[in-house]
Amino acid sequence: MNAEADAQRLKLTEIFLSLQGESDRVGLPTVFVRLTGCPLRCHYCDTAYAFHGGRWMQIPEILDAVRPHGVRHVCVTGGEPLAQKNCLNLLRALCDAGYSVSLETGGSLDIAPVDARVVRVVDIKTPGSGEAAKNLWSNLGKLTAQDQVKFVICDRADYDWSRELMSKHHLPQRCTVLFSPSHGVVEPRQLADWILQDHLPVRFQIQLHKLLWGGAPGT
Repeated sequence: MNAEADAQRLKLTEIFLSLQGESDRVGLPTVFVRLTGCPLRCHYCDTAYAFHGGRWMQIPEILDAVRPHGVRHVCVTGGEPLAQKNCLNLLRALCDAGYSVSLETGGSLDIAPVDARVVRVVDIKTPGSGEAAKNLWSNLGKLTAQDQVKFVICDRADYDWSRELMSKHHLPQRCTVLFSPSHGVVEPRQLADWILQDHLPVRFQIQLHKLLWGGAPGT
């Protein structure tokens, strides 16, 4: 395989149309491009099936698979999409094709090389995830107004940790901050009450796809 072809090659788990279940694009018809592989093992992960397997595709093939769905929004997710270096080329190609592109990343890998047109949704790992030690803290300094950070809250300790981190780094002044209850672990109303009691400038979210289908987007 020559270098040009190699730069177009990614391993994918699936491509599908669904409603965006999270972020500030929740509810919008979106094509999900799920890349295979992830260096993290969060306790609450609902896409462990994307850790292994998958099939190799070239970027033009991926664009051909996205196009027939006929929607504007595309979300590149995983696994951890940035674990594949050619994800950057895919994101650029999707933007060049005129799509409104978002990237869901676990926050352990550098977001700086991502195309500036892409909305970066960075999942900051809380202690309850079991992977807080893997957070790449330099990413916080690279966030822009169009980006989003997400905290999945597993208990009150996670909430307090997230609140303090958010305040220390002035995150609400820099980007959208999302607080989400860990599905089946924290009652959504409990997290909502904590947010209201503290007047936190965050967006509360429930995973819409789990309310509709009970699993990851599209399942």
